Amino acid sequence: MTQRSYRYRLYPSKAQSVVLTEMLGAFCDLYNAALQQRIEAYRRQHKTLRYLDQASELKAVRTVDARLAGFSYSAAQQVLRRLDKAFTAFFRRLKTKAKAGFPRFRAKSRFDSAVFRVGDGLTIRKSKRLGVTGIPGEIKVKWHRDLPASAKVGAAVLFRSAGKWFVCFQIALPDQERPPRNGASVGIDVGLSSLIATSDGETVATPAWTKHAGKKQRRLQRALARCKRGSRRRLKARQRLARHNAHTANQRRDFLHKLSRFLVERYALIALEDLDVARLGRSMLAKAVHNAAWGQFRRFLAYKAASAGTRMEVVDPRGTSQTCPACGAGVAKTLNDRTHTCPCGCVMDRDIAAALVILQRAQGMGPGHGLRLSSQRATA
Repeated sequence: MTQRSYRYRLYPSKAQSVVLTEMLGAFCDLYNAALQQRIEAYRRQHKTLRYLDQASELKAVRTVDARLAGFSYSAAQQVLRRLDKAFTAFFRRLKTKAKAGFPRFRAKSRFDSAVFRVGDGLTIRKSKRLGVTGIPGEIKVKWHRDLPASAKVGAAVLFRSAGKWFVCFQIALPDQERPPRNGASVGIDVGLSSLIATSDGETVATPAWTKHAGKKQRRLQRALARCKRGSRRRLKARQRLARHNAHTANQRRDFLHKLSRFLVERYALIALEDLDVARLGRSMLAKAVHNAAWGQFRRFLAYKAASAGTRMEVVDPRGTSQTCPACGAGVAKTLNDRTHTCPCGCVMDRDIAAALVILQRAQGMGPGHGLRLSSQRATA
């Protein structure tokens, strides 16, 4: 089964928004109480509580907490599962000697999601609206696309972001055998000045999302810093800043969706470098790397290619920008050298040369095979 997520915008009324916020607040209190119980159990009795230990007490908790009792029981169980996953990840990081990061208490302002089982706590009504246990009436949904008819809908995550409400359905689609497509192949080199450079000689400049949004973001951050903590003006200033950041993220996401769709429809084989984006995001070029969003672009490209029958290959990134695509010789370059110049006579843009090397590696070509025309790549 192929797993997919379909996200839709919700338009709750003011009364529904208030109750939704109260629901997330009740789940946040449950999360913090369960975390406190685990800490005290270990501190006093050296006992490690598990999910089943706490889930068995949930019914008793709901009988004394009328606010929690008004919402979905299965959604409350998912809150305890979330905490259990946090501890599982904590112990895993301890074993691998990574930065542990003990689970922390959550603030209500940052507890923004609840998980439901579709049909139990959250239902899709005949009116095409959502019914949520404990929420009055039905919540309006913007169905910008239909759920696939053959999909098996499992969980649904109801969440808020920048003052807006969304629901994300997690669906499972039956696996479909797609024959490999015949068509052109392309190597893609990702960069900072050019978001991508292809082996066909095309480049796509990186939109300066962060730079364009920076001036207004600094102004909004200064306005937030001047507000008194806990005041209503500070809440409004924080919401304005969140909306601005969400707008920037939406611009980036929309651009990468369109670019990845264009590449998948155009090529039958796409070759990329297997970059360690997380490590590059901690370097001196972190701001530019995060602005380019290479990891997000690769994820979009991967799932679109899988559904379209396009083959996607990742290759070792070492030396791709220091290798001549014509003769295979090593040509040392610094970051300031933007033109590839080889003694064999090959002169071209540095990023396009790297894209050609990436394609050659994906196709199993060794050094010295030289350049190949676009028509030759299409028949490979």
